[in-house]
Amino acid sequence: MNVSDVALYGILPALMLAILLTVARLLRGPSLPDRVVALDLLTTLGIGVIATYAIATNQTALLDVAVATALISFLGTVAFAYYIERMV
Repeated sequence: MNVSDVALYGILPALMLAILLTVARLLRGPSLPDRVVALDLLTTLGIGVIATYAIATNQTALLDVAVATALISFLGTVAFAYYIERMV
């Protein structure tokens, strides 16, 4: 069992389960800050899926996609935090 097998059969299903639980929190969420945190976690888990798939398939170009997604996610989180601060 090599690294790509562990990534495909161990890590990716765990990340998918975490994504399902996060979507449940996003939909259920009682308040707007809870939903914002769930959305941020969802993008972080998506970055984990991209990075794991890049390792499993040995495609380093996908790591650039993961970094770009992380930067956009950070800016989105800052914008949401600013919006929430202005609402209160």
